[in-house]
Amino acid sequence: MKVVGICGSPRPEGNTAFLIKEALNVIKKEGIDVEYIPLYDKELNPCIACDLCKESGKCEIVDDVEEILIKMKEADGIIMGSPVYFGGVTAQLKMIMDRSRPLRVGFQLKNKVGGAIAVGGSRNGGQETTIQQIHNFYLIHSMIVVGDSEPTAHYGGTGVGRKAEDCKNDSIGIETARNLGKKVAEVIKLIKK
Repeated sequence: MKVVGICGSPRPEGNTAFLIKEALNVIKKEGIDVEYIPLYDKELNPCIACDLCKESGKCEIVDDVEEILIKMKEADGIIMGSPVYFGGVTAQLKMIMDRSRPLRVGFQLKNKVGGAIAVGGSRNGGQETTIQQIHNFYLIHSMIVVGDSEPTAHYGGTGVGRKAEDCKNDSIGIETARNLGKKVAEVIKLIKK
């Protein structure tokens, strides 16, 4: 069993990375392998709507996206996280979403467990709309969407941070990220029984 955590932040380390790693640490403690995939250092190009992936099942653009898609396909669970950019995900994460069209051929992400984390500049800083965008991506891939479970039980991990270290002091953000990790692990184990 394995979960990949994809960080859509353009920064090497920061709030989103911190909360994704908090979720992955909980999953790892549950005996599930984890891999953290930051996007800040990847060569990512946008989808050009050539539709060749519909025929070949593979994106023809040569960059780092193919490797990430393979890891998503091989995983049992995926956690995507993003800072809030105008109420949605970053361009980096959106490129992964848009370029995942080859995985829709035969619904290769079907029944994988998906969780979302978002970090905004204030407690109501667009985290829910950003998480909704990630959830929509999961639903379109026929994945199983989970939230952050009890006792918080909302849409996913929601952090608040303007400076790179702010989420380390955000007890609510940490709790929701950890609860998300717990729920992802729980559902994967139920599926694998």
